[in-house]
Amino acid sequence: MAPARLHMGFIDLSGALGRHFGSIGVALNEIVTRLTITRSDRPVASGFSEVRVAKQLQSLCAALNVPDTVHIHVDEAIPEHVGLGSGTQMALAIGMGLSHFYGLTYSVRDIAQLTERGRRSGIGIGVFERGGLVVDGGRGEHTITPPVLSQMAVPENWRFILVFDKRGQGLHGKQEIEAFKALPPFSQTEAARLCYLLLMQGLPAIAERDIAKFGEVITQLQKAVGEHFASAQGGVFTSSEVSKAMSWCERHGAVALGQTSWGPTGFCALEGLECAEALCLKAQQEFSGYENLQFKTVSARNSGGEITGFA
Repeated sequence: MAPARLHMGFIDLSGALGRHFGSIGVALNEIVTRLTITRSDRPVASGFSEVRVAKQLQSLCAALNVPDTVHIHVDEAIPEHVGLGSGTQMALAIGMGLSHFYGLTYSVRDIAQLTERGRRSGIGIGVFERGGLVVDGGRGEHTITPPVLSQMAVPENWRFILVFDKRGQGLHGKQEIEAFKALPPFSQTEAARLCYLLLMQGLPAIAERDIAKFGEVITQLQKAVGEHFASAQGGVFTSSEVSKAMSWCERHGAVALGQTSWGPTGFCALEGLECAEALCLKAQQEFSGYENLQFKTVSARNSGGEITGFA
């Protein structure tokens, strides 16, 4: 089982110190990729994302030098290209599953390298390893996978409301690569400000369970990164309807507002399950006329992916 993640933003898009990106994110409990590997007389992929799984099975078995005579059945899958890390989690789940199935000793980092994950962000790798809130150090000249700089438990009573737009998907693949190439330079001064905010306000707020202070940092970081990406994604948010819903949530007490990765999924945070569920219900009622919007309350996962025995 591999958990979805919220990608809360990059902290240095300037690369002025020789490292690019660096990011912050959180593992989630309620949205996962879950698969089963069993023996077979031929390669079989079934359940969700069959085409993606079949490709990963073929390439990973070749890389691991093991037979591809297995059946991978995907019971649950993180929705693709909505900002929740579906590609990385699927690749790591299959790779680590095959490693254990064949009695090998590959690490999560080994599988990430073999599947070329972590080209920009290391959040997906970090949440598979241990869960929680992850800050990675981006990519330097000799980086293989982005190193985790901080990994902290998220307070158990914090909740996130996700806002989905069923119509679209965020940029991915070649579109994402071209978008990064076309973006204007990011201010080194702004990168320094975001790093300072995260180190001296955001992370201490997690340690002291101060959701308001944490929320201020995430909202500021998201605003800065969203404005930088606006030319590529059509605004601070990819979806104008998600943007409206997030503004409404902010007016009703939510904090830490933003868009995960390229979206279109938006997120915000509240303290307490009852408060989050109440606001989620009110939002559903308020936006009942927006047939493309969906709302979901989720919690942070303070442990990583799970691998159990095989049939």
